[in-house]
Amino acid sequence: VILNHFHYYYSFSSPTSLIFSPQTSNYVFLFSSSSLPFSSLFPIQSLSTFTFITLLKNIFHPSYYWTRFLLSLEFFCSELLKEKPLKQLILFWILSMSSGNSNGATVVSTGSTKIPAVAHPLAEEPDEIASNIKYHAAYSPHFSLFKFEPEQAYYSTADSVRDRLIQQWNETYLHYHKADPKQTYYLSMEYLQGRALTNAIGNLNTQDAYADALNKLGHDLEELVEQEKDAALGNGGLGRLASCFLDSMATLNLPAWGYGLRYRYGLFKQRITKDGQEEIAEDWLEKFSPWEVVRHDIVFPVRFFGHVEVKPDGSRRWIGGEVVQALAYDVPIPGYKTKNTISLRLWEAKARADDFDLFQFNDGQYESAAQLHSRAQQICAVLYPGDATENGKLLRLKQQFFLCSASLQDIISRFKERKQGKDSREWTEFPSRVAVQLNDTHPTLAIPELMRLLMDEEGLGWDEAWDITTRTIAYTNHTVLPEALEKWSQHVMWKLLPRHMEIIEEIDKRFVAMIHAAQNNLEHKIDSLRILDNNPQKPVVRMANLCVVSAHSVNGVAQLHTDILKAELFADYVTIWPTKFQNKTNGITPRRWLRFCNPDLSTIITKWLKTEEWVTNLDLLAGLRKIADNADLQAEWASAKMASKVRLAQYIEQMTGISIDSNTLFDIQVKRIHEYKRQLLNILGAIYRYKKLKEMSPEDRKKTTPRTIMIGGKAFATYTNAKRIVKLVNDVGAVVNTDPEVNSYLKVVFVPNYNVSVAEKLIPGSELSQHISTAGMEASGTSNMKFALNGCLIIGTLDGANVEIREEIGEENFFLFGATADDVPRLRKERERGLFKPDPRFEEAKQFIRSGAFGNYDYGPLLDSLEGNSGYGRGDYFLVGHDFSTYMDAQARVDEAYKDRKLWLKMSILSTAGSGKFSSDRTIAQYAKEIWNIQECRVP
Repeated sequence: VILNHFHYYYSFSSPTSLIFSPQTSNYVFLFSSSSLPFSSLFPIQSLSTFTFITLLKNIFHPSYYWTRFLLSLEFFCSELLKEKPLKQLILFWILSMSSGNSNGATVVSTGSTKIPAVAHPLAEEPDEIASNIKYHAAYSPHFSLFKFEPEQAYYSTADSVRDRLIQQWNETYLHYHKADPKQTYYLSMEYLQGRALTNAIGNLNTQDAYADALNKLGHDLEELVEQEKDAALGNGGLGRLASCFLDSMATLNLPAWGYGLRYRYGLFKQRITKDGQEEIAEDWLEKFSPWEVVRHDIVFPVRFFGHVEVKPDGSRRWIGGEVVQALAYDVPIPGYKTKNTISLRLWEAKARADDFDLFQFNDGQYESAAQLHSRAQQICAVLYPGDATENGKLLRLKQQFFLCSASLQDIISRFKERKQGKDSREWTEFPSRVAVQLNDTHPTLAIPELMRLLMDEEGLGWDEAWDITTRTIAYTNHTVLPEALEKWSQHVMWKLLPRHMEIIEEIDKRFVAMIHAAQNNLEHKIDSLRILDNNPQKPVVRMANLCVVSAHSVNGVAQLHTDILKAELFADYVTIWPTKFQNKTNGITPRRWLRFCNPDLSTIITKWLKTEEWVTNLDLLAGLRKIADNADLQAEWASAKMASKVRLAQYIEQMTGISIDSNTLFDIQVKRIHEYKRQLLNILGAIYRYKKLKEMSPEDRKKTTPRTIMIGGKAFATYTNAKRIVKLVNDVGAVVNTDPEVNSYLKVVFVPNYNVSVAEKLIPGSELSQHISTAGMEASGTSNMKFALNGCLIIGTLDGANVEIREEIGEENFFLFGATADDVPRLRKERERGLFKPDPRFEEAKQFIRSGAFGNYDYGPLLDSLEGNSGYGRGDYFLVGHDFSTYMDAQARVDEAYKDRKLWLKMSILSTAGSGKFSSDRTIAQYAKEIWNIQECRVP
């Protein structure tokens, strides 16, 4: 019992997992097999007082009073307890007192001594799991010992689950250490993990056992799940994709880790008021997260500002400035039905104690005394701080460099550590042991930082460092939007990262020389190809160009997106490196996005396919195609969908106060609010529908298809037009939903504070989902995949992954409209020449807004963006007006199809059946084989 408790307590709960530490051996206890004679307990004299007391506190199930006694003992007798005989005497006395079972705990006998039994932390039986949960409620207390309400029960349950996760996590780490495989490190500024409890017990295959255990304790698992806050580490599809990828990496037993930042307040929490969107801090760490383990043994220095020192031998070193500490927090990521549990390592910035000026503080200069502490806290305060000012730009750049520097130092440290019995490792081995994937341009500074570490810290020459860097780093592009292809001011870069600017200048210089020497046909394009844009008015560093020049692989995230990259955005680079560019169509994890969030539908799929193997082999869903017409399957499918709709309706009423009818068509668009995603097109269509309903007779209204339109997503705080769209949706809803003539046939709901947990409620209950971005502007999208997987039909353009989804599920099961990506440039030019003729329905919808039908708010600037032929904020750049007519026609086809229930259900089943391609398992397997060159490394 003592061995088990010591091992589990310290490897699970300690800030430093001692299982990884050589000094662990100093804390080994040996026992005889008969009766625990204390002469065989050693090296007890080497234990610190803290360790000894902690051991006593956690071996037994002492009452509140024994705990208080031990605390007093620790406080008053620290010196006396250094003596070995006293330690043995106290331990013997506690065991003797416990043998009478005075505190009511279960006891077992070991020889002549009775001691309390402790359930195994990896127990799988409900009774034992319940015991573990009770144990954590008492001895990992985050709340009053006298309460076991849902919140307390959630944290105790999470602690119990974490025991198992960290056991597997430790085994995974040690297996990697021994096997020394090539390992991938995924660098991303965003992760949208969602709630961890359901995902963890689902992947561990203990969901039913935990549900039973909690029932025995008087709690419901679903109730407890609602106590967990989403980790506010991301904003949109970029972060959710990264989290799906981590799940697949673990499930496929691939040696891989994620790196990110531990944002204190995330992006923001969205509150909807009469004035529209209000942003408030999202304090997801208000009480703490039970899923992370702070690693006080993993700390790296990260420097900002300063200057470059040139040494007599010509070597260079970055010195001065300010240095903050990067402290690691590890979040275990379990694979599905496998022991492999990988890590998401999040960095938090802090200052050293030496940086606190005690003299100034005692002199009353409180703010000055803690300046560096304050600046360190700012780094991970929020995701994407406003960058309109130079200070804002500096902070964003600090965030990006902080992630890159801390992660690379950690990667290099691990590379050196795994030397497999050698005195040291050869740097030529680095690319064969390390793969670094940049998730968009945010981690681009990993390129010059790896060069700096190799040259300045490890003493390598330029050529060797460059060879290692270019063979190690790969880049994923996620956008063709100009504002998202980052360009940093050279002035700001020189100020914050002088050594890195030297390295970037040298990379740029050598690239230009290569063009002159080997690609003279591109000499006239050097200014657009090079990394540095030296425009005297606004010199910048083009981060995407730096990635393309430096990475060994550049990939798009959908076939259409990759085609655009190769034909337009990076076309000239393709002539230089034709094999560097490839496609990796995004995917989603079927565990979170079907198996766990939609258990009713999952059960039906498993029943009809006669296997659950589809959870890890999504291609098996194709077996539903041949039975899509089956009446029994359709009846079960409809029943599952209705149950999800009822739950969603209850949630909507709880969150918004709006009652919606689950018998109406649930039409949902949820994603980041942006003009190119065209929520404006959606709401204009809803406005036109409302106007026509108002004009109908009561008899004609009864012939229509009743519809509930739900829109959700966050608009960036500084994105004015996006916030106007949020305001418009809410204003339209306020009118439509209270109109007694119409609200039985149409409702409009804005779903506030959209996140992963909200998506897990919306998607199972959805019947139609809108993915209506301007063609050629959405790189991929993954919410379309989630909706399709859950049997939701899509209305959309030929953009991003819509193209491939339509191919897989069948053109007849996709409501297509709008211009194609090839059409868009021509249509914009025609608009500039005044050749656009708007659909009368489009004009009618706009005029209805201008009439004040939805309030007195000035929507003029928003509507003006749809007017005119050209100019800033005008000219309908996103082609809302052009696509409105075909959009409304497609919506009419939706209405007709929904009336034919058998047809609709068949289309829904075929949508799920055609979703096999869009598993992130497939995507990650392709990355592993074709970019990272890593192999499975399964924990035995």
